[in-house]
Amino acid sequence: MARYVTTDLHGCLRSFQHLVEHQLKLRLQDELYVLGDYVNKGPDSRGILDYLMQLLQRGYRVTCLRGNHDQELLDAAQGHAHLTWASAADRQLTLGSFGVEKPENIPSVYLRWLYELPYQLEVPGWVLVHAGFDFRLPPAEMRQDWHTMLNIKQFVFDASRLGGRRLVHGHVPTPVAEVQRRVSAHTGAIGLDTGCVYRHNPELRNLAAFNLDTEELLLQPNIEDDYPIGVR
Repeated sequence: MARYVTTDLHGCLRSFQHLVEHQLKLRLQDELYVLGDYVNKGPDSRGILDYLMQLLQRGYRVTCLRGNHDQELLDAAQGHAHLTWASAADRQLTLGSFGVEKPENIPSVYLRWLYELPYQLEVPGWVLVHAGFDFRLPPAEMRQDWHTMLNIKQFVFDASRLGGRRLVHGHVPTPVAEVQRRVSAHTGAIGLDTGCVYRHNPELRNLAAFNLDTEELLLQPNIEDDYPIGVR
């Protein structure tokens, strides 16, 4: 059995499929943890959700957490799109993948699936979350600060507040070379978002997967067909 973590798929379906089927060669006994941001920015938000649901239906041990973009899509579907969600081009790309013109019309099966996603997960040796924690808070409060878990971009890691466990998160696109450095250094907190969706940026444009047991880092380059995306 192997335990893998990846994150920030952002509609990059072909890249994610290739990672799962050809790099990880995922088996039914393996565990795959995905740390959120399935939707927005990339070409096929709906396709990502369909593929994850199919993996689960086929008996694969896949656990998905909630990301800030997943929350923003839920908010938009409830009529709050003006608060947080998406540029006009991003909005059109995402809604187009669902075949709708308004977020309120996204089929309920997808909204229910996103709504049921947890914010965090503990597995032996590790804590998994989309963005991170505010380690200045008392541990109990820190672990219920949902907004921070989805959105924080900088924090000072404190293993004592996670019961000695290390942390894996996503959310902040980080150059591949820096992620490789942190993995090699066995840092207490490892950010795995290598900005797959930013296909024009040579320092990013990869989907990273991390083996929790061997601490091996696997990289899947973006292999999507052409789509509009801002340069990061």
